[in-house]
Amino acid sequence: MKKHLLALSIAGLCAGNLNAATPSVEEMWEIIQQQQSEIQRLKSQLTKTDERLEVAEVKVEATADAVEKAPSQKYEKLADWVEKTSIGGYGEIHYNNQDDESGGNNDKDEIDLHRFVLFFGHQFNDKVRFFSELEVEHSLTGGGGPGEVELEQAYIEWDFAANHRAKAGVFLIPVGILNETHEPDTFYGTERNSVEKNIIPATWWEAGAGINGEIAPGLNYDLAFHSGLFIDAGAGDYKIRDGRQKAAEAKADDPAFTARLKYTGIQGLELAATLQYQTDVYQSENFNGDEIDATLFEAHAAYQNGPFALRALYAHWDLDDGINSVKSGADEQEGFYIEPSFRLNDKLGFFARYSEWDNQAGASNDTEYDQLDLGLNYWLTPHVVFKLDYQDQDAPNGKTELDGVNLGLGWSF
Repeated sequence: MKKHLLALSIAGLCAGNLNAATPSVEEMWEIIQQQQSEIQRLKSQLTKTDERLEVAEVKVEATADAVEKAPSQKYEKLADWVEKTSIGGYGEIHYNNQDDESGGNNDKDEIDLHRFVLFFGHQFNDKVRFFSELEVEHSLTGGGGPGEVELEQAYIEWDFAANHRAKAGVFLIPVGILNETHEPDTFYGTERNSVEKNIIPATWWEAGAGINGEIAPGLNYDLAFHSGLFIDAGAGDYKIRDGRQKAAEAKADDPAFTARLKYTGIQGLELAATLQYQTDVYQSENFNGDEIDATLFEAHAAYQNGPFALRALYAHWDLDDGINSVKSGADEQEGFYIEPSFRLNDKLGFFARYSEWDNQAGASNDTEYDQLDLGLNYWLTPHVVFKLDYQDQDAPNGKTELDGVNLGLGWSF
């Protein structure tokens, strides 16, 4: 019935065109079905187009978010690096005006950028960190200049247990007062004291591994296995300081062992003792086949009570008697100093230091140096210091004896 009504309606619409051929009901129905199919196809395409537009819109939004977040993520990574990376350093300039009182021609009147040092450190996580120290000495290193570029420290430290740490790389030997803490604003005098310089010998670093930590409240230990000294028998060396290899293609036939105990359980007081042993400072290269073992013992005390402070240190090397084939008396090398100081206020402090040292203490003749230093430090800020001191030195017969004035400027950050 519905089909007939639809056919009659269409026939009525077409009645005005008398010349047009009137389709039959079946033809009209087929036309309607084709149109309906085309409408469904168009609807389907429209739906797919809408879906593609939605997907494209999501991608555009995601791309915009990524573009917006990219600089933020970059800056966040940079901020994280900056937070975990530390930079510091220190430096010192010296002026020395000293007369050769032994009658020689070794007067000293010079100004020197003695050291310029940069620290770089990085905290990888809560337990693992890196530390390094790069130093330029005497300003000029190229073209035959007197200076050197030295990598004094470069090591990884790991907190492997509570209050206990391990380290590996190039590090300062745990000995003496100045060897590990030698920034110019932390000690009196333009020059580092002669005992720690010539006997210990600071600054002294080696390559190896070690552990340190706290045994009990205020009682700490250090144990290290590292490259040792090399005394060149053929060249006639005998001073311990000349045997430092500085981890530069260092001979490693005979490494050294160092152990230290340090007590800081009383406020203002530090007591420490270090023992080091090496089986052969010739590093198996003496042409006579001798092996010269070496043992270092060092002990020191540092005390501060209000404005008054006192430092005292003793160091002694015992080398096998065969060292006499290198230099008479060098089988015993020792020294000590005592240094009282008084800080008037945050800016100004005075000190006196008496030192004795001998790199041929095993000889029967007099080979000992002694020196008296008097002077002051003026701290412009806690980490910027001006120094003025006078040294009065007595040297063995035939050795250069220098008396005079030293001026210094030092800083750390």
